[in-house]
Amino acid sequence: MTDRVFSVADIPKGKRWLILSHAFNMDGRAASQTITDKIPYLLSAGIQPIVFSAITGSGDQRFVHKQFLPWGPSGFRFDFRHWVANRHGRNFIYKLTTRFVSILLSPFILLERLILGYSSQWSWVMPAFFHGLSLIRQGKVDVVYSTGGAWSAHLAGLWLKWFTGIFWVAEIHDPLVIRSNPDDNGEKIPKNRDARFRKYLERKICEDADLVWWFTNGALSYAKKRNPSLNTSQGALGISMIPGANPPNGIQADGQYAPGEYLNLCHFGSLAADRSLSQIMVHLSELFSKYPQARDYLRIHAYGAPLDPLTKKLQDDLKLRDVLIAHGRLEKDLKTGLSGREQVSIKMQQADVLVLLHGTDEWCAEYIPSKFYEYLWIKRPIWAITHRNEQLDKMLTDRACYLSHSESPMSIQATLEQIWQDWQSKNMITPRYEPISVEDGVRDILNAVYKGGCG
Repeated sequence: MTDRVFSVADIPKGKRWLILSHAFNMDGRAASQTITDKIPYLLSAGIQPIVFSAITGSGDQRFVHKQFLPWGPSGFRFDFRHWVANRHGRNFIYKLTTRFVSILLSPFILLERLILGYSSQWSWVMPAFFHGLSLIRQGKVDVVYSTGGAWSAHLAGLWLKWFTGIFWVAEIHDPLVIRSNPDDNGEKIPKNRDARFRKYLERKICEDADLVWWFTNGALSYAKKRNPSLNTSQGALGISMIPGANPPNGIQADGQYAPGEYLNLCHFGSLAADRSLSQIMVHLSELFSKYPQARDYLRIHAYGAPLDPLTKKLQDDLKLRDVLIAHGRLEKDLKTGLSGREQVSIKMQQADVLVLLHGTDEWCAEYIPSKFYEYLWIKRPIWAITHRNEQLDKMLTDRACYLSHSESPMSIQATLEQIWQDWQSKNMITPRYEPISVEDGVRDILNAVYKGGCG
């Protein structure tokens, strides 16, 4: 090893990296944006990428980009649906073809689940591995970089490491091992077969990869507790690296804000039982009781996913269909040509407050929503409801954001009231403009790779 630190200017030219990313160029997916945002900086550093991905995203013409169908029936169905939607939208052709394929594959999917019980994208490992093995044996690859997203990319990286000894780096987005409570280190063997395999895969990554990074200090800390070989001579070098984000589609928000007729609280991204707008909605009755006029002017907009069941129930029970407006997923508009991500960035800039729901599960201690990094570019007030994550809380506080905690309903109620009062008085918090650059993250990656003995 060497202690030399490389700058972008002196990264060795001609380095050939095989990037394994199931979701590469998949519109609106965090697993895609995390890697695709890095590509321009890798290219400028002299890295020559070869990308293997699924067919769910668009092809990239700047370098070799090969797209493969998974070999298993459930993965094939998942990827085929997105492929058809990308080309035809979710119209009659989509409904007809995807329904036919689902019926055709249903007995094989059932058999796959009974025998293996893994998540649908597992079988993408096979084409990624065999094509990668061929390239490595031809001497066309120097580094394998698995990123996900789908854990099949990491399994392909592991197999390529075993068969060739290639320098392998793994980028872990969400924790592979999900803990159940603060006292749980994740050492217990899970009952679920997919969870059991993810635990095994995490151990092999920590033992056999050359370099592995997680996106939070908490995730790295818990991985180290489960895998003592990490950061020793017997295992991988493990680090924590904040991914950041580019301005959405290059759009530079001007930061100019003037309140409109409504106070628009906008949430972007997926919703579920553990990440639900019900955390806010249960407090609306009290706000409307104290400030009756708020009922006419406060609006909550949900973009990116259907409402979760609890939110939908509250929407009906509290008669708030005019207050909570669900817009669903924004996908490529075939009429305007705008991608889902471009439409999202436009809607973000129209928000009065960007809502960041962290979640309520224990694994939130190891996770930062990727939307947070995008929000920082928009120059709008952010209201985050976080769960046991000191690193995220500090980042929010340093940037002057509205902050509540899921463990404290009183803090959510108080913040909702503060936002209403600030909007009425035209005195919304002005966030500090401190976005986190993807370029800085790439520089950290390159330094770690070359300091770690590659090249």
